[in-house]
Amino acid sequence: MTIKKLDVVNQVCPFPLIEAKAVMAEMTKGDELVIEFDCTQATEAIPQWAAEEGHSVTDYQQVGDASWSITVMKG
Repeated sequence: MTIKKLDVVNQVCPFPLIEAKAVMAEMTKGDELVIEFDCTQATEAIPQWAAEEGHSVTDYQQVGDASWSITVMKG
């Protein structure tokens, strides 16, 4: 299993999700992507996209006043 980190803090939506999709496309099943972001819309958009694509959210936490870290396992 590989764990990749994607730091998209200071990027405006929908770029965190677009970048996450691109990185995830290159990963294999069971790999995890840790996405760090501060775009409020992505707090709903990323988990929704993960569910639609069959990926699992294995960790999700707020790490600052307006920043979050979400870990998505490729399904």
